[in-house]
Amino acid sequence: MLEDLKDADRKAKSGDRLRVALISYDFGEYCSQLASALAQHAEVLLALPEQLAGPYRDKLDDAVHLFPFPSARIRQAVKQFRTIRMILQRVREFAPDVVHYQGVHLWFDLALPLFRRYPLAFTIHDFRPHPGDQPFQQTPFWIEMFARRCADQLIVHSRQVRDLVARVWPGSAGKTSIIPHIQIGEELGSTEVQEEENLILFFGRIWEYKGLEYLIRAEPLISTRVPNVRILIAGRGEDFSRYQQMMVHPDRFIVHNEYISEQRTAEYFRRASVVVLPYIEASQSGVIPLAYSAGKPVVATRVGGLPEMVEHGRTGYLVPPRNVPELAESITRLLLDDRLRHQMGANGKRKIKAECSPHVIAEKTMEVYWRALQKVCLTPEPRQSGASAWNILSK
Repeated sequence: MLEDLKDADRKAKSGDRLRVALISYDFGEYCSQLASALAQHAEVLLALPEQLAGPYRDKLDDAVHLFPFPSARIRQAVKQFRTIRMILQRVREFAPDVVHYQGVHLWFDLALPLFRRYPLAFTIHDFRPHPGDQPFQQTPFWIEMFARRCADQLIVHSRQVRDLVARVWPGSAGKTSIIPHIQIGEELGSTEVQEEENLILFFGRIWEYKGLEYLIRAEPLISTRVPNVRILIAGRGEDFSRYQQMMVHPDRFIVHNEYISEQRTAEYFRRASVVVLPYIEASQSGVIPLAYSAGKPVVATRVGGLPEMVEHGRTGYLVPPRNVPELAESITRLLLDDRLRHQMGANGKRKIKAECSPHVIAEKTMEVYWRALQKVCLTPEPRQSGASAWNILSK
């Protein structure tokens, strides 16, 4: 173990390429973009569930070593152990200098001590489960905190999340880096699909914290000034019937309450006039990079890290959460002013390219990896290899 760390330290000093194992059970496009960009600086192993890896396999940089692993239901403990064993075996074969885990997964979180022989970077996408977000509530908070405490370096996407983590875990401040959400949907602007007049897009998983009900309530206010407005709702989540009951004019809504493929996602963002995020709670959002990549302005609420992503009056508008009149006013203002709407969309596109392009994010992430290596190399205590847990999984 000591020789491994000395070798990694020599690489840091000599400029040799690191070997990075990037592991995630979620965030398929995010991880694929990051892995391809990192491949310009390091040897990269990307471990993703088979169903997530599939849509992005052909878009990965040829230098990325892809390891698609089988997924199982959370309650299928034996299958989960087998999958973790497969991942660990592949990681050992790859012999990384650094492991980068994206969280959140009940069984893999518990298995992280198995990887303690490697410096560990951990990306916290959301510090706590959002209200109503049932899939992420499958992992108890104490288990997620256990996994985070295994990390040598932490990555968050906003100051708001960094400060929240530091309040709950004061010792995290010195090892937390803010790296914006990577640009996704880079090709959203390159198609013949045109913007449709007065089309509002609400996109993504539909849970309580997304605040969809406030957009539905805003529709009558918008319609009084924009009679031909339509609202496209695309995504799946909780029971949608309660939202249907709120609709005053159901004919003005286009609802696709289902999984949305990458191709359809691109189409919807191209067609939209404006993208709306009426969230009542948030850490950050992958919807905003999609909107900016498509050159669309955003109307979002002042919650979580969203104000760090939306420049009020330049790339869109920020409104208070649960404030239906202000939400309706900001949306209406953009729909009625073509010049303003297109200018804000262009500003957003420039912003995402300058601050969140895969190239920029990869360079920032590489700096985190070097800090993880340096931290481990300077720690006098020997690392635990997790051999006992490995023996259990190997049986």
